[in-house]
This record gives sequence, structure tokens and C-alpha cells, in this order.
Amino acid sequence: MTPFFLWTGLPFAWAWGIATVLEILLIAFPVMLAVAMVIYADRKIWAAMALRKGPNVVGPFGLLQSFADGLKVFLQETIIPAAANKALFLIAPIITFTVALLGWAVMPFAHGAILGDINVGLLYILAMSSLGVYGIVIAGWASNSKYPFFSAMRAAAQMISYEVSIGFILICVVLWAGSFNLGAIVEAQRGFGFGIINGFWCSPLMFPVWVMFLISSMAETQRAPFDMTEAESELVAGYQTEYSSMSFALYWLGEYANVLLMCALNATLFWGGYLPPINWAPLYIIPGFLWLVLKIAFGFFVFSWVKATVPRYRYDQLMRLGWKIFLPLSLLFVFLISGYLMLTGHFA
Repeated sequence: MTPFFLWTGLPFAWAWGIATVLEILLIAFPVMLAVAMVIYADRKIWAAMALRKGPNVVGPFGLLQSFADGLKVFLQETIIPAAANKALFLIAPIITFTVALLGWAVMPFAHGAILGDINVGLLYILAMSSLGVYGIVIAGWASNSKYPFFSAMRAAAQMISYEVSIGFILICVVLWAGSFNLGAIVEAQRGFGFGIINGFWCSPLMFPVWVMFLISSMAETQRAPFDMTEAESELVAGYQTEYSSMSFALYWLGEYANVLLMCALNATLFWGGYLPPINWAPLYIIPGFLWLVLKIAFGFFVFSWVKATVPRYRYDQLMRLGWKIFLPLSLLFVFLISGYLMLTGHFA
């Protein structure tokens, strides 16, 4: 967009600034609209798997249900506990929601269509996902209530546990692609499988890594069956027990924005991103953005499917899976993949 505004006669600083703001809005608004629609889709998928109808009253097929819920929470009163730290109590949900949106800045939506095309895009994503726990921990502490605080401690332990294995999984991706740049990682998957399949998932060495990443991303976003931070039978409603109105809605929106980001990461790192599934010329007629959206939608369906069908883990099972299974397995695959690439002369 910057060349267009330069063509209108604006100075470079103004042209770059206006173009950057417009590009940010061009990403943020569709993501927030997508969050509203995936909440509806989530409820519909759960209902279908439980042989129910789900939302079907507000708007055609119930499509406006999420917007009606948003209007309802907007009109409710925001209640702040008397003993809470008011400033931190209000800032915490803003942190969670903002961090959930920041990760999209380096996501390649099509070839060359990326807001921040930085060489360390993968490290940026890892940093942003790690910052998300601060909103939860601050909420638990600022509420000055036992159950939210217990939930916040669980969230910190859970995210640290799975961040370690996710770090080793990302090393496996970087070894194959030879870059931390997300656009370069997508391009490295072009024709990766026998010259006809776009995606790392088709490799016998990378398929188990993708499965670990998929499960770890569910745990990272506190998604069922790993929603220990919101276990109703133990912690009432977790870290958001004391929240109401729009502050509660920001946590809800931030959670789904994080889920969408993890689905986009699954698509970008393992399913070929904006590339078609098959490296066949006629498929490239379809815009890459549509391929990415379809892959994100499939990933979200898997997330929803798991939430509707798999019972919640116990906390000791959650920790055991992260530290005793995923951590040694991910480290083992780092050695296997690096050894294979050395033997085949990939690093030569």
C-alpha cells in the first residue's frame, strides 16, 4: 500500500504510517469477525455431536447468536471486587486479547501478503504465545480470590510445560526449512512429499512431530481436554471467576483468537500454509488466502471435535504427558531429523 500513497504525493513517513495502519486493520477486523463466527461454529459442532440443534433462533440458522451474546455482555455492568487491585484487574483481559492479535502480524496469508516479513517470525510467534500467560496470571492475582489464583498458577505451570516441547518441535521445522521466516517455511513445503504433496506432515519423520504440535497447541490454549485453568468442578470458573461484562468477553475472544492462531500455525508449519494440498498447476488458480482459510477451518474442526468427545485430563496426567512423553519424544525427533539431514547431505 505504501507505493500507492507515495503516488498520491504524500511524504514517505506519512505514506508508510497510513499504509501500515490500514494493513493492521485489514488483519484485525477479519480476525475479530472470524472469532465471532467460530464461536458459533464451535457451538454448532458440539450440538451436532451431542445430537442437538445448537444456536438456531437469532438470525438465519442462528448465525447472529454470537453478536447477540456480545451485545448482552456489553450492556451488563462491570463488577470489580472491593479487595481487587483495580488497575491490574482491568488491564489483564486487555493483555490477553492484545497478545492474541499480535501473533497474526507475521502470518503469511499468501505469497508476499504478510504484514511483518521478519527473518525470525517463528521466534516472534513463540514469544507472543508465551506472553499470553501474563494476562491469566495477573487476573488470578489481581482478583484477590483463592480459586482464580490457583487457576493462574495452573496456567503458568501448564504453559511452561508445553512451551518446552513446542520449542523442540519448532526446531524440527526450522531444520527442514532452513529458516525462521514463516514465508520461507511455507515455500520449503512446496512439493515436499514425493514432489506432489505440499506439506511437512507427509514425511514419516515429521508426521509424529505434527501430532505432538497439534496436541501441545491444545494444551497451550487451555483447550479441552486440557482446560485445567477452567475446571468447573475444582476451580468454579478458573481465573475469570470474578470477571463480568466486557472484561469477561475479552477473555472469551482472546481464547478463540489464540485457538485460531494455533490452527493457522498448524496450517503454516505442517500443511503447506497458503499452498494447495497437491502441487498441481490448476490448483494454484485458487488464491492462496482461500487455501489457508480452508486449512484453518479444518484445524478448528479438529479442535472442536476433540473438545466435544474427549474427557478432561486430570492435572497429574496433563503434567505427565508434557514432561515424560512429549519432552523426550520431541528431543528424540530433533536428533533423528538432524541426523537424517546430515546423512542425506541436506546441510552440505
